[in-house]
Amino acid sequence: MNIAIIGAGVAGLCSAKLLTEFGFDVTVFDSTPDVGGVWSRTRRYPGVTTQNNKGTYAFSDFPMPSHYPEWPTGEQVQQYLADYARHFGLDRYLRLGCEVVSADLDENAGRWTLTVRETGTGAVTEARFDQLVVANGIFCDPFVPEYPGLEEFGQAGGRVCAASDFHDLADAAGKDIVVVGYGKSACDIAEALSEAALSTTVVAREVTWKMPRKLAGVVNYKYILLTRLSEGLFEHLEQRGFGRFLVGSGRFLRNALLGTVEAVTKRQLLLEELGLLPEGRFERIVRHAVGLATENFYEKIRDGVIDLRRGTTIVGLYDKDGRPTVELSDGTVRPADVVVCATGFTQRVPFLGEDLQRRVTDGNGNFELYRQIMPLDVPRLFFVGYGSSLFSPLSAEAAAMWVVSFLEGGTDLPSPEARRAFTKKRLDWMIERTEGKHARGTNIIPFSLRHVDEVLDEIGVNVGPLTRFRQWLLPADPGSYRTSVAKLHKKLESTARTRTV
Repeated sequence: MNIAIIGAGVAGLCSAKLLTEFGFDVTVFDSTPDVGGVWSRTRRYPGVTTQNNKGTYAFSDFPMPSHYPEWPTGEQVQQYLADYARHFGLDRYLRLGCEVVSADLDENAGRWTLTVRETGTGAVTEARFDQLVVANGIFCDPFVPEYPGLEEFGQAGGRVCAASDFHDLADAAGKDIVVVGYGKSACDIAEALSEAALSTTVVAREVTWKMPRKLAGVVNYKYILLTRLSEGLFEHLEQRGFGRFLVGSGRFLRNALLGTVEAVTKRQLLLEELGLLPEGRFERIVRHAVGLATENFYEKIRDGVIDLRRGTTIVGLYDKDGRPTVELSDGTVRPADVVVCATGFTQRVPFLGEDLQRRVTDGNGNFELYRQIMPLDVPRLFFVGYGSSLFSPLSAEAAAMWVVSFLEGGTDLPSPEARRAFTKKRLDWMIERTEGKHARGTNIIPFSLRHVDEVLDEIGVNVGPLTRFRQWLLPADPGSYRTSVAKLHKKLESTARTRTV
């Protein structure tokens, strides 16, 4: 069985590693010249670092180097992924600089035909595969708004780009920079560019809760948000165990803990002093992607180095007396040599035709994937990395193990009707709890470990109860899940012996 994997980032690499480990023939395609996905050198912006600390943003069998800082830089993460590929012999399966233009399924023949274009030469080839794994990531295509006056702005020398297209800090030297957005990438790049820019303005339509890297300068945030206890503070659709107590009769403990974190965060990040206190309570931090506060960002707002315009948007771009200029919805007019859009991503699979696109999504364009992996109505197709998680490498590994188990016949799935009902129920709940910030049906935050549990439980290879108990107070260690791969080998070997008999 030969399998195509589209994407050579975290999800694609661990899928290739596990599939080849279990004897499958794989080919990994990526349009970039290096591995890494969002960490590729073609997509890194100044100031980018991980959200997670190095101990939790790692594969189960390949820890990050001990000399890396607590929050590795984008360049360090890319090097880590390149080392992972080299260590496990994945380089020979990679076709970098190769964009998959289309992927067409012949259901009668049971084959995928991929049309591939080399980005360097433009040469187009076709290749056929038995199975397809989509691992292009939910942060694949940056979204850049189409502002009025873009052509006039460009003629005046102005530039509008996505954050991932701004690579060199020197390009900000002596320039007026406007950054649009308030997510981690917006704050990171604004703080970094302010070191060189003439002026830095952040345009934030909405301000949201951020989590300090170290609460009160002491407690690493991993002890606050990367444990099972933190997941238990938020109400799940199917609450269980101690979590049921925390959102029930023990709600006073939950409220006290969240209230303490909120109070410390407000003081530490100067939110009231700067007029940047978000609406609602701190628990709203998990509406979509949890934001980690950028070091020195709020201090630079206090000191006037960064000007943040809350509740505003760009309403127009202009050429004003030969200078590129932006106008904001609050009436502010600013010179702007560069407008950097950190305005999110569009989750899509452009290489799938319209019919297949419709079959993997609902009427509103939300992905309908059982366990965030399997489409309800398209065979021979899997998605890995389509769950926005606080443990992205671990979640991707769990999904890849699930794919291996399914392809080896080691998974007893519910009926198609039951899978459809489960997926729809979870999607409806996701939309409700995130207030519509569900990333087209891919947001599993804050229930990252719960999701890993469900995926690994279904294939019978989850870690033991003692490990899960430790994770209530300590951040989950990806290394603990090496046993899951060993269990999968043992299970599939037993299944094969049974079939032989």
